[in-house]
Amino acid sequence: MKFAFIKLGSILLLSMTLLSCRGQKTEKPPMRTQLNMQFQDRFNAQEENTFFENGMAMRMPVEGTVARGTMRNDTALFEGVDDNGDFVDEIPFELTRDFIYRGKERYDIYCQVCHGGSGNGQGIIMTGQYGFVPAPTFHRDVSYDMPDGEFYSAITNGIRTMPSYASQIKVEDRWAIVAYVRALQKSQNITEEEMEGYDVDLAELVDQYRLEEARLVALAQERSATGNDEVSADRGERLYIQNACQACHSIDGSIAVGPSFQNLFGSERNFTDGTTTVADEAYIIESITEPGAKIVQDYQNLMVPYDFLSESELQSLIEFIKSLSDE
Repeated sequence: MKFAFIKLGSILLLSMTLLSCRGQKTEKPPMRTQLNMQFQDRFNAQEENTFFENGMAMRMPVEGTVARGTMRNDTALFEGVDDNGDFVDEIPFELTRDFIYRGKERYDIYCQVCHGGSGNGQGIIMTGQYGFVPAPTFHRDVSYDMPDGEFYSAITNGIRTMPSYASQIKVEDRWAIVAYVRALQKSQNITEEEMEGYDVDLAELVDQYRLEEARLVALAQERSATGNDEVSADRGERLYIQNACQACHSIDGSIAVGPSFQNLFGSERNFTDGTTTVADEAYIIESITEPGAKIVQDYQNLMVPYDFLSESELQSLIEFIKSLSDE
């Protein structure tokens, strides 16, 4: 019995001694019974490696390497074009209600601010005072005739001053936005009799339309109420900058998206339909307010109508363009 107590006391004393050593520092290296690859011949990121001629330890992938999950050989889905490089006509997804409403959600986040809630190009920042190129309306023949792939390409790659949204909107959502744009287009060309066949509040939609119409009228009145009827080349130059004309039209003769304004006035213009005319005041006003009426050779019909400009603003732009011409 006495021996048992001695044995128990020894164990307790030894345990207390071991516990009291925890936390103490030592100069001796730690004991490693299993290294578990803690020491290996390898290079850290950005470390030099004299084995290679350029001294880089980090090597470029073999040419043609495709990262897992990034094989995008379906050009119709990922680029909106077929094997010939032409835009595809149809959306490569099933057009379900959820899919279209997903497009509406993404459209309201990324597109409405410029293109407007109904797709009329009258978004909140498209008022002519922020220096943005006006967004085109989706309710025009050019937009109606566009294949679905062209809309998708604009979202993916950007167009004119519109940036690419490829890094912000995933592929499926881009197609969903295209589907919603098509729905917006159809919504502007439906009769009341057809509307009655759907579960919608027609009176509420009419009220919303009237509110939007009133907003646009108020905006136009606000612009005309400034009382600025000045017509001058200086004002035209300010309008040239405010309306982001410089994004497409140079004033030094250099090639841009659209024809240069240098020596434009009084010059002969050749159009894609084979006709010609002299760039007088009437032609310039038509080109600003109805840019699709006559398309100059070697240029695309990309400009949107600046039909919100007042008469004095149009005349000021003409005076500015005249000042850039030799005659």
